Amino acid sequence: MTRPLSFYIHIPYCLKRCGYCDFNTYTPGELKAGSDIAQVSNGYIDLLIAESKVARSEIDSNSPIPTIFFGGGTPTLMEPADLGRVLNSLESDFGFAEDIEITIEANPDTVSKAKLAALVAAGINRVSFGMQSAAPHVLAVLDRTHSPENVTKATNWAHEVGFEQISVDLIYGTPSESISDWEQTIDSALELPINHISAYALIVESGTKLAAQVKRGEILIPDDDQTADKYLLADEKFSKAGLNWYELSNWAKGGGECRHNIAYWKGENWWGLGPGAHSHIDGKRFWNVKHPNAYRERIAGNISPIMESEILTDIQKESERVMLEIRLKYGISKSSLSAESISNLTSYVAGGQISQDLWSAGRVALTLSGRLMADRIVREILL
Repeated sequence: MTRPLSFYIHIPYCLKRCGYCDFNTYTPGELKAGSDIAQVSNGYIDLLIAESKVARSEIDSNSPIPTIFFGGGTPTLMEPADLGRVLNSLESDFGFAEDIEITIEANPDTVSKAKLAALVAAGINRVSFGMQSAAPHVLAVLDRTHSPENVTKATNWAHEVGFEQISVDLIYGTPSESISDWEQTIDSALELPINHISAYALIVESGTKLAAQVKRGEILIPDDDQTADKYLLADEKFSKAGLNWYELSNWAKGGGECRHNIAYWKGENWWGLGPGAHSHIDGKRFWNVKHPNAYRERIAGNISPIMESEILTDIQKESERVMLEIRLKYGISKSSLSAESISNLTSYVAGGQISQDLWSAGRVALTLSGRLMADRIVREILL
């Protein structure tokens, strides 16, 4: 393998499950451990290190690690020194790029200024806070535990202790969220000391508490037109504030782009450590057993935690390439597409959904209106 290898590190614990969440995460109650997160996570860091040693034994690469991402779950429930142990092990085994990006997702309720300083000391240089909304009633619908005030405190602390990159995640389209609520959220986010924003339309995933509420008719999902209006409002305000879009749901100031996520969108190689974590190595995709107890049993028994794997076909690779690269600001090279696909796209160039300037320069790149119909344009390419 000649390409660099990034790492995703999954922390599968939360104190409370949000109503919209279908991620592979577990509360102490779900793991029959009362309310003691320390008990549930006891020894977990050692398991991650053990799996990373397996990665080292299987990966033939001398390239240093370019990016690492601690996701969850709630990674900031773990002690910074323990997260630092994982990083020290990876650096010893693989080496770090000089400009390595190390990101941690954070719930504003789980950090203090001292904890954030300890995370910086451990080597983490990018933090992404789950803000979601500045409207308390919207946070209540989402079952979020934090208050808007905690986001302000946490981002300011992160800035003060020396985080190089600070991001917030926003969600729009929550039931009961008005355009005014969303505008308040945007304005509040732009007042924070950040250089990156992710904004995602709420997706009601089957099996979640929110899905059950929708099915029972207790809450209503906003229509698609209102959701599109919220996206357009966000793009306008973010752009005026100097945060430019570089992926459908992500905006950044210069140099603030998330390089780890860009690696995903460009089909690079990464290894996912932890239960349920997915990996991709040179066209082979594999994923671990989902439950933390099963993961622990396998690692402790020197058994591979990998549950399943697949070798991507050429058709799968091309489909994923198109679906992911079209999301990026500069899109896809026209020379990589068939004559039929290019013919299918000419009406979108004429209609203003694909940039005329970039089309002339040999690229298929979405305009603002094109971003609202990205899925349709992908289907035209893959016909």
